[in-house]
Amino acid sequence: MTTSVHELDAAVTARNLVRSFGATAAVRDVSFSIQHGEIFGFVGPDGAGKTTVMRMLAGVLRPDSGGIDVEGVDVIADPEGVKALLSYMPQRFGLYDDLTVSENIFFYAELFSVPRQTRLDRARELLEAAGMTPFGKRLAGQLSGGMKQKLGLVCALIHTPRVLLLDEPTTGVDPVSRRDFWAILYNLRESGVTILLSTAYMDEAERCSRLALMHEGKIHYCDTPAGLKKQMPGMLLAINAADPRAVRAALTGAPGVLGLLLMGDRVNVRVDDAAVREPELRALLAAKNIAITGINPIEPAIEDVFVALVGAGAPA
Repeated sequence: MTTSVHELDAAVTARNLVRSFGATAAVRDVSFSIQHGEIFGFVGPDGAGKTTVMRMLAGVLRPDSGGIDVEGVDVIADPEGVKALLSYMPQRFGLYDDLTVSENIFFYAELFSVPRQTRLDRARELLEAAGMTPFGKRLAGQLSGGMKQKLGLVCALIHTPRVLLLDEPTTGVDPVSRRDFWAILYNLRESGVTILLSTAYMDEAERCSRLALMHEGKIHYCDTPAGLKKQMPGMLLAINAADPRAVRAALTGAPGVLGLLLMGDRVNVRVDDAAVREPELRALLAAKNIAITGINPIEPAIEDVFVALVGAGAPA
């Protein structure tokens, strides 16, 4: 695995990180660098090691070996010194349901010793950006899931961190709130904030500057979304059918078929040569009396790329 970003220019650098829990190796020799102002994404199944890496970067979990620098600070040697530079928003961010939106923000501002006037100005700015200005007096426990995530982000940003760590921040959030959340992230990037996030949504992965594909504690590939797609072997055909599972079963092991991925009412079939294999697949399905409504070449999505490059474990 290689990256195109030099460590000297990086906001975040991880070198040969290793972490085990008992006999389980959660992270195995993970290295990467993240450039200033970059949105860097982790994609991988549950148990791939994404959260463990994030916790080590945040200084809340010590690696068994390896090194971490955030904005020039050695996280392992000085975990307290890095706290003012970054913010970590875990999957279950610690909002207080019995406090109002404003009280939650002020609580986190106090934790980071943000001066009162700075706190007021920053809170007003962030609430406006999140579209939450009218909800300052509402109890956090009365917010929707999407609004809770946006409030968590506001709290994570109250001390103006230079690096933001987000662990699957939009999981379970409605599409409108996800869109709003990403609008905030883009604005942060434009202001120079470096963002590292893990995501369960492949459309979000497409929005990242670069992606690390993780599986079984390792980063197997790291590149831009476009660069990863170029590395995918073969070509994709989308076969639409009333019974896509029957299509998948019929084509498993067929000549030239490199991979199959069920996608709703279609099957993405990765083949060695689309022009050669398309008529063969049509004939094979017709011989088995499996009706299809279309078969067309398509560009791969990140999910297709992950399955092709890393293995059968789909991102989660």
